[in-house]
Amino acid sequence: MNPLSQPSELSTPDSSGVEFGRSADGLSVARIGDLVFAMVPARNGRYFLASAWRMTRPLSDLKRDDFYSHHGSVANEAAFQGRMVEQAEHFRELRALARQSVRMNCSTPWGASQGATVYADGIVSHTTAGHGGFKLSAVRDAAVHPMLQAGGGWYEEDAAWAIVALTFPDLFTRYERKCADKTVRDSWPDAWEAIYGRSLLPGESCERDSQAFAQVHAGDWIVIAALRSDHHPGMTEAIATIGGKRDERAEERRFLVPSSDYAVGRFGFVIDETKHAAYDGPSSFASWRRRAA
Repeated sequence: MNPLSQPSELSTPDSSGVEFGRSADGLSVARIGDLVFAMVPARNGRYFLASAWRMTRPLSDLKRDDFYSHHGSVANEAAFQGRMVEQAEHFRELRALARQSVRMNCSTPWGASQGATVYADGIVSHTTAGHGGFKLSAVRDAAVHPMLQAGGGWYEEDAAWAIVALTFPDLFTRYERKCADKTVRDSWPDAWEAIYGRSLLPGESCERDSQAFAQVHAGDWIVIAALRSDHHPGMTEAIATIGGKRDERAEERRFLVPSSDYAVGRFGFVIDETKHAAYDGPSSFASWRRRAA
């Protein structure tokens, strides 16, 4: 029986180490150690993953307001269950890696270190008041692919951490390695292709897909700003430039697009001049109202 298929008064951990259940207000929920997760409905039939820490009450007593942290989107209950099993595996592998938390009095590119985690000799992750990242020793940094090396052996936590995980995979969990691979494909596709010896396919790299989009639509009007028109109900007034360039010297044009059609894609909305009329009337944009004055 699918543990999330219907509300339940009782919930117990399965063989993966995850306790699945249903909250008091009908949310799909799961407990992994000290963390509790919920699949929360969002707009347009979508869901997002929320969590709470050290919530000891039974899952069936919890409600939406108990969850506060946000962890991105989740497609459906099957995806939610898969994500939870993956998270449980991640936690088990973390315990096996036995990373050491220490204090180090040192400065980083992001400020003074307030805490550090030693992954291995010469590989240390630092946290600061506002940011953080890895510091690799000179020996460790020499192992990084030349196309990915950062100055001074510092690799910030937003994206460059993935370079460290790609270079030293045995020090990271399966889940971390998966995230790192995606991050490098999205941010440094040239380096990824050089390392793995193959070209990335459409859909495998955000940066590659963005480059392809820009090439295909280099001569098209692409929206750089839009809002619902105050003067034409049901229409969206859009400002567009050729290729979507955001440059003071770029020519700007306005278009009226039916609001029902205006759905911004991954890299922007492309004006179809056979459907979307060029517009030079009263504007809902403050900047254009000033121009008209």
